[in-house]
Amino acid sequence: MHDITDLERRGVPGVFVASDPFVSAAEAQATALGFDAARLFVAHPIQDRTDDEMIALADDAVDALIAKITG
Repeated sequence: MHDITDLERRGVPGVFVASDPFVSAAEAQATALGFDAARLFVAHPIQDRTDDEMIALADDAVDALIAKITG
């Protein structure tokens, strides 16, 4: 959250991406930083997924990611 906040404040558009269990943590960080960055949450877990599963997860999220960064 710190990185995306810094980039946004420098004029570089971005979206914070994390898996579902981190929703509350992202909200707390946004409040602490005083900045409500665009966020996208994907299915958890991440670390044990195969390459093909990660590609499918990314394919499922790309439209929402583009919408957040351009909207």
